[in-house]
Formats: sequence, structure tokens, C-alpha cells
Amino acid sequence: MNIIVMIKQVPDTSEVRISRETNTLIRDGVPSIINPYDMYAIEEAIRLREQHGGTVTAVTMGPPQATDALKHAVSMGVDNVVLLSDRAFAGADTWATSYALAKGIQKIGPFDLVIAGKQAIDGDTAQVGPETADMLGIPFVAYIRKIEKVEPGMMVVERLMDEGYDVVETTLPALITVVKEINQPRLPSLKGKMKAKNISVTTLTAVDLTADENKLGLKGSPTQVVKIFPPTPRGDREMLSGTIGEQLDTVAKKLKKQAII
Repeated sequence: MNIIVMIKQVPDTSEVRISRETNTLIRDGVPSIINPYDMYAIEEAIRLREQHGGTVTAVTMGPPQATDALKHAVSMGVDNVVLLSDRAFAGADTWATSYALAKGIQKIGPFDLVIAGKQAIDGDTAQVGPETADMLGIPFVAYIRKIEKVEPGMMVVERLMDEGYDVVETTLPALITVVKEINQPRLPSLKGKMKAKNISVTTLTAVDLTADENKLGLKGSPTQVVKIFPPTPRGDREMLSGTIGEQLDTVAKKLKKQAII
């Protein structure tokens, strides 16, 4: 079973910076981590390989520093890694990102399953998974909490819903996005760390993907951020002190005074 995992290197939430000129995240020189939801995708891909054989390939799009995320995936047990890196990819929205990822996945070769985290913590759109599946022309199932069965050409999964879960059968190849309930990601092993240290990361550019540059980066993004600004504080703010009970009493008195309760 050949599995491809889409991962993303995201800025550490305590170090987020935004370019006022381009209205995009500044990633160069900013401490980064693997998108937390993608860790569950990596783990599930490795578990499926352990059960059914095959290979796991991790792919990401980003600047050269994104190799750190790929090497961490190798330390967990991923077999191969591919980095899509080109200045032509810069500033891409979810649509342009999905186009590049789809072209990259096609370049990697035949696959049975593509797995990703349900969403990235920097954009929180949850759009790249379904958009990539659409561009690949394969079925898509979101919010997978359990893979019940995998057989040649099909799989049965549980999709997390607001009030329970759905049981969904889909043909393969397919693309799924997973939630944190699906597993507990493993820690990197010593053997994995040694492999990650020496692994050669395959880097693909827009030319390598034979991609249409009009569909990449800012040029290929139908949606663009036109303005960024901090929210304006509303009303007076007051810090309360004392025990929880004392603070609650203070809040209650203030609300009664304003005739809210």
C-alpha cells in the first residue's frame, strides 16, 4: 500500500509575523513546527504501512527550511520525503497550494491513499485537503477518526460528526483528512533520527512539476488578503483580583448595576 502524507510546516504561534507589504505570513527565520494535526496523519500512514506493507512518502510545499519538518517525519518512520520549493509558489492561497500539491503528488507516482491533517493551525481553512482531492480527481472524506477496514480498491472509515460519527465506504485511491481522535503519534526513534540525519530530500520546482505558473503563488490565487489590522479594543477593560468567588461576586454586581441581569 503506497501512502502519501501531506504535511505543512507552520509558524510557532508565539512567533507569528505578517508582511504589511504582501499581507502574507513571514516564514523565513521564524521558528516553525509541523502542523499538529499532520502528526496524526503521519502516525496513521505508518500504522497502515505496518499492517499492509508498502511505503509512506511525506510531501510539503514551502521554503528550504521546510526540510526540517520532512526530516522529523522520517524520524517517526516515514520512508521518503519530497519538498516542493520554488519562489513561484510564494504567497499561494489554498487553491494555488492545492494545485502545486496535486502536481507534486502526480509526480511522485502511483498511490493508494493520501492522508492529511484536518486543517492547518495557521490558516484554519480546512480547504487544501478537499481541493487537492478534486484536482487529483479522487474521492475525499473529511474528519476521519478511525479506519475500520482496508481492502484492495476500497476502505471503510468512521467520520467524526457533531453528534456521533458516520461510517463511510470509499473506493481507492482516495484522500482523507484525520482528526486527533484517530491515534496517538509516536515519538521519533533513535534509528529514525539517524535515518533523518542522512536522508536526501527530493526537491521539486515549478519546472519539475511542469506546472502552469499562472496557477501558482500570488498570481494563481483567486483569493487574496487585501488588508490586515489588529482588532480595535471595545469598551473599558478592568482586571479583577481576589479569589474566583470574589471575582464572580464583582462581575455579578457590575452586571446588575448595568441591568443586564
